[in-house]
Amino acid sequence: MSGAAFLDRDGTIIELVHHLAEPDKVALIPGAGEAIAQLNRAGVPVIIVTNQSVIGRGKLTEAGLAEIHAEMARQLAAHDARIDEIYHCPLAPTVKDPRVIEHPDRKPGPGMLTRAAEEHRLDLTRSVMVGDTISDMLAGRNAGVAATILVETGYGTKVTMPDESIDYAVPSLSETLPIILAQTGRSGDIP
Repeated sequence: MSGAAFLDRDGTIIELVHHLAEPDKVALIPGAGEAIAQLNRAGVPVIIVTNQSVIGRGKLTEAGLAEIHAEMARQLAAHDARIDEIYHCPLAPTVKDPRVIEHPDRKPGPGMLTRAAEEHRLDLTRSVMVGDTISDMLAGRNAGVAATILVETGYGTKVTMPDESIDYAVPSLSETLPIILAQTGRSGDIP
């Protein structure tokens, strides 16, 4: 069983757009495509785990989400990068506290990560969770990943440090590569 890179989507891979519902507003964060391509070349599974309350709020359909993901995949392909799987939770929150688990699949719940680990035979203890919010970090903690990495893009610019849920804080997805490769047992595989 291998470790994986679990990545949040909005504010981590693509630019943060509040309640993103239109494919033409998808834009990769600079360096994200290249970083994912390097993980692909190193053989690290790349799994997106994303809360999509925009569906639960009635502002986007599952078909619309598929269009957004198709546009993201198109932009990643321009960098020879790909995502191995995408998991999303469509539920809208009922509380504002990002530390409260309202449903196992909604981050900070670990459900999307544990389901991915089961379905793809991944070792969570050799995996990393990367995101721009405390709920991302706690989802990783609650799933038992080896390390959590806060990227200082998207909402990551507003996170108060230090926080016990964060193992590492870096400027962007590009700077996560050495940590991810070391945690997943591929430290010598930086292309």
